Amino acid sequence: MSGAKKRLEYIIKHNVGFQYLYKKCISLILRMAGRVMKTDQQLILFNSFGGRKYNDSPRVLFEAMVRDPRFRGYRFVWAFEEPKKFHIEHAECIRIDSATYFRTALKAKVWISSVNIERGLHFKKKGTIYINTWHGAGTKKIGNACNGRKDYDFSAVDLMLVQSNFEREIFLRDFLCNPQAIRRIGFPRNDELFSLTDERKSELRARFHIPKNRKVVLYAPTWRDSRDGGMTYEFAPPIHIDRWRTELSGEYVLLFRMHTFTTKFEMTYDDFAVDVSGYENLNEILAITDVLVTDYSTIVYDAAIAGIPFICFGFDYDTYREERGFYYDLRQVYPGGVLSTEDEVIRRIRQVANGTDKEQYRCFRDEYIEAGGSATEQILSELADRLNIKEQA
Repeated sequence: MSGAKKRLEYIIKHNVGFQYLYKKCISLILRMAGRVMKTDQQLILFNSFGGRKYNDSPRVLFEAMVRDPRFRGYRFVWAFEEPKKFHIEHAECIRIDSATYFRTALKAKVWISSVNIERGLHFKKKGTIYINTWHGAGTKKIGNACNGRKDYDFSAVDLMLVQSNFEREIFLRDFLCNPQAIRRIGFPRNDELFSLTDERKSELRARFHIPKNRKVVLYAPTWRDSRDGGMTYEFAPPIHIDRWRTELSGEYVLLFRMHTFTTKFEMTYDDFAVDVSGYENLNEILAITDVLVTDYSTIVYDAAIAGIPFICFGFDYDTYREERGFYYDLRQVYPGGVLSTEDEVIRRIRQVANGTDKEQYRCFRDEYIEAGGSATEQILSELADRLNIKEQA
């Protein structure tokens, strides 16, 4: 993403007056254009994380559609910030937020996104089918629950996916979702986490070159807002990697996976500390993980599905709670609470790797994961019905 675009996005997001005028004017223009633009009944538009990635539930649904004879003859388009970096078989790649992007959105019969298709605007045509898979909810506040945000309105979304009634209430209240649109079926990206086998884990450990006598610790923190007006989204946790290497390298491998929106993170990597931020398939990383270290990321729910114990390294918990807010007190809900120093985290890694608090982690999963395992099949079947697609041989 260019510096100018980063700055513009930041201004729109943080200036309420400018945001209001921008959304009203551009939405009106696009709605007027949509009235004269004919819908292509076999065109499906995808994006994931604002065009930054080819991943998450939209990718799972797309690849399932390619294999599914019911969607034979459909045209698939993916939108990216840098489309030239992607070559996706069976799909066209276009630049997100371009004139081509908005023209495609107005023509497409189906929209599928893990964040949004309308880019904060409102121009969906009545006949368009909008599937929003989202990418996790339940920990930090989202949507209209965030300070200064009252502009989220997902009432036009036709199918909104959640994995629990807890999340359903959040989406109803803070995204203004239509209750009839919500499907408590889990996320397509997580389907395979419900059926991981030891054979699959062993295969992936070999692919990642993990020594047989080492356990894997994954550090995957959430995103922080920009501190320099939108030019960068830097993350600098209080980690002294030499200390971690001294304490853990004989028994563990430490993987680092930064959030999609994080643009700057400084770390020295070697055979102990490994960067996997660019590896698209998070499930394959989780499959080899023995202990997850995170902070306020919703990855804890993915870990819970896979039976992975997690540790909350909340070195800025009070600040983050003040600026962003949480739906519950992590110190009370998370097994082990919230740890603020790397010494506490290193100690906790050894404890949970040896089975400490197994029952507490199981209870967390039972509380917050109520559905999943067949989301892909269910959502494509409903989409086929809505498109009036008949079964094909």
